[in-house]
Amino acid sequence: MSAAKRVQQWATFARTWHVFDCKWQDPYQSANLIKKYLMGLHKPIYHPMNDCGDVVVCINSRDIALRGDEWRKRAYFHHTGYPGGASWTLAWEVHNKDPTMIIKKAVYRAMQGNLQRRHTMQRLFIYPGEEIPDDVKQNVTNQIRQLRLVPTRLDHIPEEEVQKFPKVMEYPSDYVLK
Repeated sequence: MSAAKRVQQWATFARTWHVFDCKWQDPYQSANLIKKYLMGLHKPIYHPMNDCGDVVVCINSRDIALRGDEWRKRAYFHHTGYPGGASWTLAWEVHNKDPTMIIKKAVYRAMQGNLQRRHTMQRLFIYPGEEIPDDVKQNVTNQIRQLRLVPTRLDHIPEEEVQKFPKVMEYPSDYVLK
């Protein structure tokens, strides 16, 4: 086997580290994308019995976006294992306690039917902010594109750009908003 083929084969089976920015992303749509990389569905050598998935690092999980009033209506089930230990917790309460939990639960649920999902979840690293430990940051070699573009906040647009933007009408100087 030539050296080029050997390197190509090594690169095919090697675990790549990907980073995904969760800022303003729907965790349930993002979970389907993250699942593909964790399980190795994006690789041509994928087989359900083959553990060829990659490692995914999620950042900014504190800034996820749920649709509509999902924050108030979506509830998560938890059971302690003891009689009467069942509880339902609303999404905003879960997110306040642990900002990484909603992403973790969404990815775990997206891998339904995968017999190795507990083992696969160990390759998912979730951080609430943009800070990643240096030992993890050294391994990251790829970035997963966000599903939804994050719009620029109005207070982050430079004043010169705001002044250059065409106006539909000019308000009179004595105009008062009521």
